[in-house]
Amino acid sequence: MDVEDIDTIAVLGAGNMGHGIAEVAALAGYDVNLRDIKEEFVQNGYEQIEWSLDKLADSGQITQDEADSALDRVTPVVDMEDATGDADFVVEAVPEKMDIKKNVYRELEDHAPDDAVFATNTSSLSITELSEVTERPARFCGMHFFNPPIRMQLVEVISGEHTDDEVLDLTEALARQFGKTPVRVRKDSPGFIVNRVLVPLLNEAAWTVHEEDATIAEVDSTTKYDMGLPMGSFELADQVGIDVALDVLEYMNDVLGAAYEPCPLLVEKVEADELGKKSGQGFYDYEDGGADIPTDESSEDVRLRLTAVMANEVAKLVGNDVADPAEIDEAVMLGAGFPDGPARLADESDLATLRDTLDDLHEETGAERYAPADYLVELADSEGTFHPEHGGEETEQDFDTISIEVTENVGHITLDRPHRMNTVNEALLDELGTAVDVLDDDEDARAILITGAGDQAFSAGADVQSMAGSADPLDAVELSRLGQSTFGKLERVDLPVVAGIDGYCLGGGMEMATCADLRVASQRSEFGQPEHNLGLLPGWGGTQRLKNIVGEGRAKEIIFTADRYEAAEMESYGFVNEVTQNDSLEDEAFDLAKKLAQGPPLAQKYTKRAMRAGRDSTEAGLEAEAQAFGQLMNTDDLMEGVTAFMGDRDPDFQGK
Repeated sequence: MDVEDIDTIAVLGAGNMGHGIAEVAALAGYDVNLRDIKEEFVQNGYEQIEWSLDKLADSGQITQDEADSALDRVTPVVDMEDATGDADFVVEAVPEKMDIKKNVYRELEDHAPDDAVFATNTSSLSITELSEVTERPARFCGMHFFNPPIRMQLVEVISGEHTDDEVLDLTEALARQFGKTPVRVRKDSPGFIVNRVLVPLLNEAAWTVHEEDATIAEVDSTTKYDMGLPMGSFELADQVGIDVALDVLEYMNDVLGAAYEPCPLLVEKVEADELGKKSGQGFYDYEDGGADIPTDESSEDVRLRLTAVMANEVAKLVGNDVADPAEIDEAVMLGAGFPDGPARLADESDLATLRDTLDDLHEETGAERYAPADYLVELADSEGTFHPEHGGEETEQDFDTISIEVTENVGHITLDRPHRMNTVNEALLDELGTAVDVLDDDEDARAILITGAGDQAFSAGADVQSMAGSADPLDAVELSRLGQSTFGKLERVDLPVVAGIDGYCLGGGMEMATCADLRVASQRSEFGQPEHNLGLLPGWGGTQRLKNIVGEGRAKEIIFTADRYEAAEMESYGFVNEVTQNDSLEDEAFDLAKKLAQGPPLAQKYTKRAMRAGRDSTEAGLEAEAQAFGQLMNTDDLMEGVTAFMGDRDPDFQGK
């Protein structure tokens, strides 16, 4: 089965997660059967979808016609056969209890078509154990959405022991059709990725307070304002639900052992029915103002302890081949809102120091949760990192299609195929992705400038000749994904990115430039998306990203006509920020990048992230903006900016 073969999706469970998943699927154009065990449950879920769609329409994120059409695609049902008899794909989202889920699958098996895929939305339970209740364990996987599904970008796609790879590929493709970002979990491991990192962190925060090594204020001040996480640990526990965190911990404790023993403080809170925000009382009192976290009570000991525990969980996931560091970082950033992934946070704290911290705590307490993972010990002993650093000279020698250098805090990437008008092939995509990572890790680089070698082209697009050798559609899909992902790094990197465009900026070259934050072009530059002239479409993100800059109408004009556009016209469309004289393009582009490099790195980073979060949901963007505003309020950069303003001088921002 291919994703194009999926027409009808059944969602079992109409609670918060179920009706949210059903809404996402309906907005993506699928017919959805929303099922629950009682009419009142399923009708309540249907009404929640209607309310949410109307809210999206009122805020201008979709049209009212789109909202009405999506709602028309949702059918509320109670009978299992009516819900699943014609389903191509079934997503189960019933309560997080193994026995309840198993009973659902026993009933489901009697009614669903033989080729339907079963996907469970569990956040931690065993995919393998659930799949073995059915007669199709090979067509069974995890598809873990995050709450609320309409806003959260991440979907963990989890393999059971019996799951076919083609089912995982199909499920990832469906997640992309939903507009989500799938991250594959290669092994069935309790907590998968996000909860496997997050829940032990919450547990360790509780142990720190329970053992009177720190106060709640000190822990939350450290995690929110020192480590830069979106919430304090206890604030997050209240948001998630202390009972939910405890359920996951108890399951992990049963399966993985004593390292995941729940802290008595969490048990006491649940027994007292103080579950967090949803009950009005948790670690904070939400009937009397909620979380009030001091900005100046952070503790270095707390930071090291919590970071060491996170690093240990990352090492266990990597060492057991559940996921690699990049996948873990992406998942936790998307699913938990971390500004940087836990693997990168651990690297920045030095793995040897974190291993020593765990060793000291293990020797002092005897607690199994401090036993360092073998992979962490291996990396620390070899002075390695989760994300290997790239030395400048060695990396430059490895590049054949680009060159990079850092001058005056500007990381300059030059597309270096002038004999082919800097056209993009797979080698250039690979090297460009590496170059962005290198500059992101380089403390001297505080902005990125991309230009093309020679005076004919920034990039004239894809190297069609080198790519024409394979007409395999599956290879083409992977090539599209590679380009989308590589260019997307320019959007996701925390550094501001400037594209200096001289000459042709066509096809894939224009898609690359679209991912820059600012674009400077010479007068002689020409722009266009000529793919329709070839019977193709822009396959490296152009159908999605261009409209964010010039609007959907102009984007359709540029793509459908496949015309060439002069720099001045693209400036009038808002695509080009500045048009320069031909002979001064590179100097002016460098000056702009240099100016951005002198800006406040933390504020620039959080601004990019907030604006990106707001593309799919204004509410998500506003929340990211509010969280970032709070985090920036306690930075050295803010003090430097205020001091410089009062002293009538230029600020010297250090990114601290």
